[in-house]
Amino acid sequence: MEKKNLYTTHLLILLVLINLSPSLNVPAIFIFGDSVFDAGNNHFIKNCSVQADFPPYGSTFFHHPTGRFTDGRTVADFISQFIGIGLQQPYLEAQIAVMNGSSKEYPSNGLNFASAGSGVLQGTNKDWGVLPIQEQLRQFKTLIEQKAINRSVVERSLFFLESGSNDIFNYFLPLDTPKLDPDAYVEAMVKEVTNLTDQIYKVGARRIVVFSLGPVGCVPARALLPAAPIKRCYGKMNAMVKKYNKRLESLVNDIPTRHPGAIGVYGAVYDTVQHLRAAPTRYGFSNVSSACCGDGPLGGEVQCGKEGYKICQNPQGFLFWDYFHPTQHTYELISKALWEGKKSRIRPINVKTLTNLTLALA
Repeated sequence: MEKKNLYTTHLLILLVLINLSPSLNVPAIFIFGDSVFDAGNNHFIKNCSVQADFPPYGSTFFHHPTGRFTDGRTVADFISQFIGIGLQQPYLEAQIAVMNGSSKEYPSNGLNFASAGSGVLQGTNKDWGVLPIQEQLRQFKTLIEQKAINRSVVERSLFFLESGSNDIFNYFLPLDTPKLDPDAYVEAMVKEVTNLTDQIYKVGARRIVVFSLGPVGCVPARALLPAAPIKRCYGKMNAMVKKYNKRLESLVNDIPTRHPGAIGVYGAVYDTVQHLRAAPTRYGFSNVSSACCGDGPLGGEVQCGKEGYKICQNPQGFLFWDYFHPTQHTYELISKALWEGKKSRIRPINVKTLTNLTLALA
């Protein structure tokens, strides 16, 4: 209770400084995470086997594959558009442009470091050639050290983090025998996220948004797990997700006391998705359990675009695009909830309010 009151006090102090003029308080977004955010980094990683750089990915909005694991835009894309800045380029693509001279500097609207298939634990899907959040952090810190990104930009930017789904899904793979019990495994995950928030604060991050995991136990890919039910979500997996999410929210609530001058925001994506699943027709969904694109039970056994896949006629009517990932329509609904939603969706303030804050920077 004391922590919550202390957090409220810190928040009120920051809100006194609020500036609701239309000036652009947030020039950029820096993004860390997995396939929920990956905008194409994996395409530029040699021998990386986790890819979405082929049709029909991207078909609804971009009309060509971009490396995003959906049919269109992601949450980061929508929020960039709400703010009025361009979509963030994958870091590895921007790096190539700077190194070969086709671009003189890194983009001024931020960078996307997310790598599909990665986790918060360094060993998660390491054999697939993905970049864990620790490596994503190293890439970002190197740019700061090289003065390729101005610290004054960093201090005014948004920082997005979403990762952990792959760690938890892998915990339930029949071939992987976890050495830790579920509670210890979650604690190991949270330790890595805590380190990431500590490190980005040290180099200037002041607006930090941590997204909860969605209900991973409901993804169509659960059809690949022998122990998982098909007709309902995988309860054991969702229970672990909720444990992790609860610890993430505690971490966010501690940010102002651990890091003076910073504000942490927790995006309750799990609750938002479950709300959509509970009232599908209200949000334009005809199917909230199967993948629009894939094959097998729930469309969860074959990746979209791979041999034997089938695709639905109306992706907008589906919650899931492929065996793991939401459709653009789902991402748009989540984005609106995060941007201007109430505390049941994002807390202690929404991203719009966070963007409009004028923080007292040291």
